[in-house]
Amino acid sequence: MSPLNVLKIAFRALRRNKLRSILTALGIIIGVGAVIAMVAIGNGAKVRVEARIAAMGENVILVFPGSFRSGGMRSGWGGAATLTAADAEAIARQVPGVAAVSPEVRDRAQVFANGLNWNTQLMGESPDFAYIRNWRVARGAMFTNRDVQSLAKVAVLGQTVVDELFPNQNPLGKLIRIRDIPFEVVGVLAPKGFNLFGSDQDDFVLIPYTSHLHRFSRRPFLNSVLVRAASADQSPQIMQGITDLLLQRHHRSPGDADFTVRSQVEIEQAVSASANTLTLLLGAIAGVSLIVGGIGIMNIMLVSVTERTREIGIRLAVGAHGRDVLLQFLLEAVILSLMGGIIGVLLGVSSSDLIARADGWPILVSPASVVIAVLFSAAIGVFFGYYPARKAAQLDPIDALRFE
Repeated sequence: MSPLNVLKIAFRALRRNKLRSILTALGIIIGVGAVIAMVAIGNGAKVRVEARIAAMGENVILVFPGSFRSGGMRSGWGGAATLTAADAEAIARQVPGVAAVSPEVRDRAQVFANGLNWNTQLMGESPDFAYIRNWRVARGAMFTNRDVQSLAKVAVLGQTVVDELFPNQNPLGKLIRIRDIPFEVVGVLAPKGFNLFGSDQDDFVLIPYTSHLHRFSRRPFLNSVLVRAASADQSPQIMQGITDLLLQRHHRSPGDADFTVRSQVEIEQAVSASANTLTLLLGAIAGVSLIVGGIGIMNIMLVSVTERTREIGIRLAVGAHGRDVLLQFLLEAVILSLMGGIIGVLLGVSSSDLIARADGWPILVSPASVVIAVLFSAAIGVFFGYYPARKAAQLDPIDALRFE
């Protein structure tokens, strides 16, 4: 018997029991839809995280104070105040490939203006801060190197501070008071929203780091140093150059460094690895329903073989081969699983779109996940349909004809 005739017989058998065929395929439909939706959610989460990391800036390298050892006393990461403005200047001058450097001093302060007050983060930075962090100046301008040198009392505000102190007003040219010291607002940075760790990135007042060091913190040490590499490819060499330079300046050995150098790439790789694990976990959990759907196909096919024993005996008695019967029942299982896979793809894509519209969550349907889900559903049809098909093909014609 030709494969085309076998295929026609398989379709005819499935049409005779439409409701049972639909219910049998339902497990595959739900399984494929769940796999695609879960993988899309995981990929969307990864894209969202990567976008928030990218918002931190391009090719950023961070230098933090490290640990210290003194006699029997040891402190952990960040326990030593060792970085100075001179270190930051040396990095800018002596390390090849460095595009920009910003010494950082951070503190919290109560800020007063316009009859209102707000407790916010007070950040001392260089004019290169906006360039390093890829932060657009929405109004006004950043302060200048001349402002840094003259300890100028100028400030750039984040959007949250503008909303709290100057609601529905233009803050440019107006004064704010930080610990009773007046600062003129010269710029406002574009809003960025919350960062990867849930903190409001727009809640800050930016001033020259020299003003912060001399007027507020009154100490020579920095909280950190922001560095931007000229290109991502140069980041490893720049990190090594910074390490070698600071070891020399601090008179330290490589095993006793009192600072830590990290790159944005390292942070992104760590977060991406976590996101990939989440996507894999979600896909694996949803994939269990595919296995359950396959077991359902096997169960129904075994029932079908029992119900159609006399039909199989007649076909074998009039000259059909066992392989024809095997192929027929195998095709029925594969058709059920493939139809379920195709409908499941439509269900998964539709549900992903609904989730994106309802929650504003970024959803990324991967073409690879669609192809894999459909192929896997077909493989399940072959795997779970083979045993019932083989059982049907091995029936003895005489015994099958006697079956009541």
